[in-house]
Amino acid sequence: MNGRVWKFGDDVDTDAVIPGRYLIMNTPEELAAHAFEGVRPEFPKEVKEGDIIVAGNNFGCGSSREHAPIALKGTKISCVIAKSFARIFFRNSINIGVALLECPDTDKIEDGDELSVDFASGEITNVTKNEKYQATPLPEFVRGIMDAGGLIEYTRQII
Repeated sequence: MNGRVWKFGDDVDTDAVIPGRYLIMNTPEELAAHAFEGVRPEFPKEVKEGDIIVAGNNFGCGSSREHAPIALKGTKISCVIAKSFARIFFRNSINIGVALLECPDTDKIEDGDELSVDFASGEITNVTKNEKYQATPLPEFVRGIMDAGGLIEYTRQII
């Protein structure tokens, strides 16, 4: 996966990902139109398929609702890379089919950098800076869930 970075800081909560006033919407496309609008108003209009979100610690903290990862899926980003994730957000994201990687080196990555990500090895190449970082690789079965588009589709494929 290759993509341009959208950089965020620590403790990005689910209300920052998708403001609560949009919880009446349920489709990825509807929610994506409002993703991060309170903290990065340009995001919904400028995010491109394959872009990558990079953040610090505790990404996805706050509410356990699934609207936040659904909104991210609707933006068609390739993944979220953070130092750490709120556990319920991590599980919801995997179940919905949003790829996540934990990497201790997100401080070295800047907004607009171009990254190449290998989910199997966890290797992240910052093409802009010619640097490499190591993330925790996704296990094969989790990559299968991602490739299927989420846990429901994955389960349909293996049954």
